[in-house]
Parts: sequence; C-alpha cells; structure tokens
Amino acid sequence: MTGEEQPVWPGQVFAETDLAFEAAMQAYAQATQDRMVHAHTEQEPMSITPTRWRKEWEGRAKRHQVLLQREQEDTAWFSYKVGLRQARQAYRNLPKEEREQQRESWQEKQAEWDLRREQQQTWKQTRKLENEAWHQRNRALHLRTEIEATKRTWIAVLVMTDNCTRQCAALPIFRTGPKVTSQEVVSALQICLPAELQFLISDQGKHFKTKFMAQLAQERNFVQVFSYRHRPQSNGIAERFVLTFKRWLRSRSWQSVDELKYWVSLFLPNYNDRPHQGLAIPGLSPNEFANRIWLM
Repeated sequence: MTGEEQPVWPGQVFAETDLAFEAAMQAYAQATQDRMVHAHTEQEPMSITPTRWRKEWEGRAKRHQVLLQREQEDTAWFSYKVGLRQARQAYRNLPKEEREQQRESWQEKQAEWDLRREQQQTWKQTRKLENEAWHQRNRALHLRTEIEATKRTWIAVLVMTDNCTRQCAALPIFRTGPKVTSQEVVSALQICLPAELQFLISDQGKHFKTKFMAQLAQERNFVQVFSYRHRPQSNGIAERFVLTFKRWLRSRSWQSVDELKYWVSLFLPNYNDRPHQGLAIPGLSPNEFANRIWLM
C-alpha cells in the first residue's frame, strides 16, 4: 500500500451504496409523486352508432312511459264515467219541476259527455296505430339481428394476467371462436406461460378441465387452482381485467381477426405501462411493480 492510497473498510462501502440507493429512490419518488394523487380517468368515448341492445332498451323505456300515461288516462276516464253515471241517476231521481229547472245544465253535461266519448274513440284508434308501429319496429329489429347474426364471426380471446403484479402476459386470439378446443388453449398456454409459474388460477370452463390441461400441469410442474363456480370474485383480478379490456374495446371496431390483433397490440403496452391503483404500492404500473428494485 502506497502513501497516497487510503484503506477502504466494508462498512464504508455499504454506507456509500446505501446513500446512492437512497438518492436514486428519492429521485424516483420525486419523478412519480403525481401518481399518488388519484385522478379521474377519462372514459373512452362511446361509439356514435348505437348498438342493437341500446336501441332495444331505449325503445322499451319509451314504451313503458307510454303505457304509464295510458294507465293514467284510463283511470281518469273511468272516474269520469262513474261520476257521470251517479249524476245521471241523481238527475232522474229529482222531481219533475226540479228536472225542468236543471235541464239546461244537464244538457251541457250531456254535450260534454258526447265530446269526451268522441275523444276516447279517437284515442283508441291512435293507440291501435301506436301498437302496430311498436310491433313493426320490434319485428324489424329482430329481423335485422338475425341477419347480422348469420354474418357475424365470433372470436375467442384467452386472458392471461399475473395475480401479483397485474401484468397481462398475453391475449391469445382464436379464430375458431365458440368452437375453440382444449388443445388450442393448451397450445397457447405452452407458449405464453412463464417458466417459473407455480400456480395457475382458472375458472371451471370445460377447456380447463381436460386431460390435456392436466398433462400440461404435470409437464410444467404447476398446480392448477379452480375458482368457485358462479363466484367471479374468487378470481377478481382477472375479472377486473376483462372489464377494463371490454371498456377499452367499446369505442373500437374491427372486421377481421387481424384488425382485432392490431387493437390488442395497442392495448397490452397501454395497460401494462399505466399506473394501477389496485397494486400494493399505488401509483406504479404493472411493469414497474414487477421490476421494482427493492425486491431484486
């Protein structure tokens, strides 16, 4: 050791390392402190063209208001007829001299009754036309739905999320749609599942309860855990991801599988890189939470 060199003790090295780590963490906290403030996330704009489901339920809401108004009109008409019947009976029970004195007022009531009865007949004809228009609308809507259903192509998407970091590992897409087989699902899992996987949580769908799935669990040495039937909250992270994914796709449209793959390719980085309030450390994105330095 020369005279210019100074001895370095282990404690000094640790102290310098701790100071550097603390400075790095303070800089990171300063850069991301705005994430700790929960701000309202703007929802994606809805599609301008209303869906068939929205048209149907808006029509039902209007129809319900029409039926309520008709019920009120019928109640008022019934009360008016009861009152007129009582007034007619009281008029007939009067002595002849009093009936002669009240003849003019009774004739006015009779004229009013004739007018109300004509209005009631007009209302009945109007209701028949409205009912026919309502039935025609429903028939046209259902016919259009049947035509669209024959042209519609169903696409199946497999959701794969990490139960700890909320990272979305992949979103495999199957062209077979509702006819997707368990072999196709297992083939996608073989490609996308991480090597260090220990537990796989899934619902009790028929695609996850086959011999192919059991063989995959045995080969990759992981334990498959099934969520409770009709209890989606037992796998709430995946269910919440599905809700987020659907809301994001609501304002998009596609006509083929390739177009849907394009939207999925945009969604994955958008979801994994944005701050997530549901994590153990709010304000971090799933990617940041997975790569956090204090667990390395």
